[in-house]
Amino acid sequence: MGTTSEDTIVSAAAYQQLAEFRSHIRCFLHFSEQAVRSAGIEPQQHQLLLAVKGLPEGVRPTVTALANRLCLKHHSTVELINRLEQRGAVVRHPSEHDRREVLIALTPFGEEVLEKLSVLHWQELQSLAPALSTALETIVSHTPQTLQRSA
Repeated sequence: MGTTSEDTIVSAAAYQQLAEFRSHIRCFLHFSEQAVRSAGIEPQQHQLLLAVKGLPEGVRPTVTALANRLCLKHHSTVELINRLEQRGAVVRHPSEHDRREVLIALTPFGEEVLEKLSVLHWQELQSLAPALSTALETIVSHTPQTLQRSA
């Protein structure tokens, strides 16, 4: 039988560890949001650009694949693509294998924006990495001691 929330007591240390980790993640996300907006696009638009460029090998950049990577509904992904297409950052083109399938590609402008933002993000991650890594390692290595079953 699985453990329910009624069976588990979360210690004060566990709350502190989770809060510390969440704080580091939020600091990175805050940095990211500001950097992206300074580049003239919205955070979800940046995420779509990154998703297109960073798809795993063999995954085609379809609306469905991108929606899945972004955890968005199909119509929300289409709207992001529309906005980025209007800005000249992406283009749609039919698949060579299936003409009914539409693929999304970055334009040179989209590539340029993404590269500039990626450099900034890598630099910020290098700065945050030690604290973020320590916070995650603390959670991973101490979970058995901090989450205890009630008697």
